[in-house]
Amino acid sequence: MTPEPTRVPQRPVPHPALPQPAAPAKAVPIGVAAWARRGAVVGPSLLLALVAVLGNPTAARAESVLEQAARTGEITMAGPTDMVPFAYRDASKSLVGYSLDVARLIEAEVSTYLNRPVKIVYTANADPLAVFRDVSRGDVDLACGVQFTWEREMYVDFSMPFALSGIRVLTRQGGLDGSAASMAGKRIGVVKDSLGSATIAAVQPTAVRVPFAGIEPAVRALLAGQVDGVGGDSLLLAGALQSLGGKGYGLVPAEPFSRFAVGCILPEDNSTFRNLVNLAIARMVQGYLDDEPAAVASVNRWLGPKGVLELPPEVIKAYFQSVLLNYERVRPLPATTPSAVAPTSPAR
Repeated sequence: MTPEPTRVPQRPVPHPALPQPAAPAKAVPIGVAAWARRGAVVGPSLLLALVAVLGNPTAARAESVLEQAARTGEITMAGPTDMVPFAYRDASKSLVGYSLDVARLIEAEVSTYLNRPVKIVYTANADPLAVFRDVSRGDVDLACGVQFTWEREMYVDFSMPFALSGIRVLTRQGGLDGSAASMAGKRIGVVKDSLGSATIAAVQPTAVRVPFAGIEPAVRALLAGQVDGVGGDSLLLAGALQSLGGKGYGLVPAEPFSRFAVGCILPEDNSTFRNLVNLAIARMVQGYLDDEPAAVASVNRWLGPKGVLELPPEVIKAYFQSVLLNYERVRPLPATTPSAVAPTSPAR
């Protein structure tokens, strides 16, 4: 019989009193600006630009993310405001998305740990490279919905993943089948300097790659018949198609050309904050596996049968189970455990 694993605390012990820097500056969120619709992928050219901008990893900042949160009651987060399904404005102009749902869980976890209300201040940024740079420098504490690459891992810390995506081609149903032969000489829209562009070039060098500034302009071109397909992140392609109301299109091939995990990034050397981010994600993942209504509703809204990607629950559960196999099952909290301080929405 397999022995019962050692029980670990479900909530970290509250952090001791944190130092108070002299003359702290008040964190002020800037106004929400339009995010240029683009694939949030660092391709070869963008990676070179990233290295040029960042150079070697920067020195640790004066205070940690949690020290700042204890002092100001805020955690800064940057990202898009119109990238389905991660963060976008719905019909009522409210900021919603899978990344925002995860951010609210992180708010609650940090609030409980610090024993004080903590809110995430969400700032829009039109440039994914700038978001990555700001997180790497410690100017921004958090960004979610980011694809994992080993190059990025050199400059930031990644959380455990909360989604899995891959590079595929969006095309009219009955058109391309996703094979290299079907794309020979075809016009394939790609986001300039993206992982999708590099992947299409590797799969079929004779495909005519048509560069666009972002995912949505590329999908618009597909709907207008200007390209034969669009290569890129499956989640973002499906989200753009849904937001544009396209019908009669699908993603090919059945198995992506490449896969990558999607999670959150945070400044390096903030291990306790990373632990709390991971624990918040793990609770959601475990909740979905245990059929907890709140977790199931949140995940299915974006990934499930009636969500953006329309994945069967068994596929989501299989992936989530594989994620937790690298960690540990999160056990239900005792009934006597105080609930988290009610978080405020980062969609402000």
